[in-house]
Amino acid sequence: MKMNAYVAGVGMTRFDRMMDRGLKAIGAEAIGAALDDAGLQRTDIQAAWMSNAAAGVLTGQECIRGQVVLRGMGIGAIPVVNVENACASASTAFNQACAMVTSGAYDVVLAAGVEKMYLEDKAKVFGAFMGAVDVEQLQQIIEKLQKSAAAAGAKEASQSAGKNRSMFMDIYAAAARAHMSRFGTTIEQFAMISAKNSFHGSLNPRAQFRNAMSVEEVLAAPTIAEPLTRPMCSPIGDGAAAAIIVSERKMRELGLSKAVRVSSSVLRSGWDRAPGSEGLSEVCAREAYEESGLGPQDVNLVELHDASAPAELIAYESLNLCGRGEGGRLVADGVTRLGGRQPVSTSGGLLRKGHPIGATGIAQVVEITEQLQGRAGARQVEGAKVGLCHNGGGNIGTDAAAQCVTILTRN
Repeated sequence: MKMNAYVAGVGMTRFDRMMDRGLKAIGAEAIGAALDDAGLQRTDIQAAWMSNAAAGVLTGQECIRGQVVLRGMGIGAIPVVNVENACASASTAFNQACAMVTSGAYDVVLAAGVEKMYLEDKAKVFGAFMGAVDVEQLQQIIEKLQKSAAAAGAKEASQSAGKNRSMFMDIYAAAARAHMSRFGTTIEQFAMISAKNSFHGSLNPRAQFRNAMSVEEVLAAPTIAEPLTRPMCSPIGDGAAAAIIVSERKMRELGLSKAVRVSSSVLRSGWDRAPGSEGLSEVCAREAYEESGLGPQDVNLVELHDASAPAELIAYESLNLCGRGEGGRLVADGVTRLGGRQPVSTSGGLLRKGHPIGATGIAQVVEITEQLQGRAGARQVEGAKVGLCHNGGGNIGTDAAAQCVTILTRN
């Protein structure tokens, strides 16, 4: 929907392996930082949308996850809405919080996402991802992925889906092989995305992985599911991100001259559609552009759902940053690298910054907000005025189960 809301402050933790910290401590760090950034107090928050995707499975904390995190830092009495929408949980929380501010219901709200995914029991972690598809169709999905991989001669991808890796890497691998077959995309072009994002992540002190990698190093890494090598797959992570969202009236009252405007935010779910018709990402992007009065040519930088390197390349095309089948050339020409015409995943993206799934969408908002305010340090995109966030979650049929595209502009 067309929004009239402003990001007054943002905060996030480093995404990392935090074996000795729980949801409350991780969440409080990000929320406290966002409040400080906005120059507001805990008592100023009128309502909160709290995102988490997997705590029920991984930590046993169900039902009242947001209230637990907020009460742990002394915030109570306000309405708290718990949001779970697979990897799009945080962007969904942000979308709904902005919608309520736009409607006039509140002047100051919190949108935050927090996730703790590192456990000694890795099978339990991979099992959490299994629930992001239609579990009644789970066996058929796995068999279909295995048959697709076997037909392509992909030995690694034809076995162990969901056992020693997230099943979503097999879904992305299948999409990558299809794109390579149809458009001639190469594994080297996928590796270019991982190398680019590793360079961006090396400049981000909050990224989980800070080492820059060459294309050759990406290609030489162990294979996860053909054609994906390990650096082409996003890691799990622990972490939190938060945003304080205010109305235009409150923004002016507080004199927030650097508040970032939420120009549009579109949230949709997938549907049964005819083959070759416009897909979920395309529809969300088109509507976001229309509502903001902007086009892809106006976007200065993008944070997108690079849960795998092929996912980023395919998203270039879905977001209309280039034509269908031209994503490989876009990255090869350096367009999406810092210094290029339209940098993508300047934070390092999910591939290097990490992917604590319930925090990812708002972490994208943090990066874009800081970029538009000119405080991204070594990652700064010169003259950035318009940024786009693209965050998807789950899978049903041929699309994500949930998708959110948000456009932020410098006020």
